[in-house]
Amino acid sequence: MIEVQSISKRFGNTQAVRDLSFRLEPGQIAGLLGPNGAGKSTTIRIITGFLAPDHGSVRIGTIDALDHPEQARASIGYLPESAPMYTEMRAMDFLIYRARLFGLARRAARRSAEQASDRCRLGAMAKKRISNLSKGYRQRVGLAAALVHDPSVLILDEPTNGLDPSQIREARSLIRELAADRTMLVSSHILPEIERTCDRVMVIVNGRLCADGPPDRLIEHAQTTLTIECRSDDAPALWDQLRTIAGVRALRPGVPGTDWTRAELTLSNPDLRDRIAEQIARLGIPVRELALKRPTLEDAFVELAEQTGGAQ
Repeated sequence: MIEVQSISKRFGNTQAVRDLSFRLEPGQIAGLLGPNGAGKSTTIRIITGFLAPDHGSVRIGTIDALDHPEQARASIGYLPESAPMYTEMRAMDFLIYRARLFGLARRAARRSAEQASDRCRLGAMAKKRISNLSKGYRQRVGLAAALVHDPSVLILDEPTNGLDPSQIREARSLIRELAADRTMLVSSHILPEIERTCDRVMVIVNGRLCADGPPDRLIEHAQTTLTIECRSDDAPALWDQLRTIAGVRALRPGVPGTDWTRAELTLSNPDLRDRIAEQIARLGIPVRELALKRPTLEDAFVELAEQTGGAQ
């Protein structure tokens, strides 16, 4: 469990984190999103004990992370974006070394390293030098290193960055598997992966938590777009009629073509497409396209950032 209560952090004149609070339960995969400079990295550094907040508290399970930072860190597995490794070492030797750093005796360290290697499906790659491994397998070594002391909390920063599509699918499957008995916080700028992997998304803008909930709930509040293509001669009358429909937030005509022209409508509700189609039918105007684009998590994120002044 991670419990963050009213943390704040200032660097000079910059307020990086502002009165931030949230609680993550075991078995939960939470995604942490935000524009550049929103406070994500500062938040992670505070949770992992590398930075003290100016105000507020952090608990890892039952441990007060500010009063007992060493105990709290022992309960956290952290995979930074660029995981530091001794690349001249063999992967298994590196994992044993990491386990020893957490105070495990030699035999226990080997056993824990082997278990972490198995969970991350390193296989025969565990015997190779890290410098000879692919990006995907290096990422697995980093994840195994974060697991080697059997932490109750996993924090992953850009875990799929630089991976190819096949490696991303494997990483996604592994993350879900590891979250079964742990609390997991994932920070990433690859929003489709957050949407597919996480059951909760927290959006930070200007150091504040501005959205928190399941991905589909955040997406519900994003705007839907509808593209309509009709004959150029009919367009002015049709656009005027469509602007009068409640729920049509905006209508942006395209550049008229010789025979056909398009417009993009912003809708408050995807169900408005049927009402718009009925209006077009009543007018007897032929259309060549009536295409609805449902919003994604990326669309919802961009809207939130713009509404709260954090778009970059």
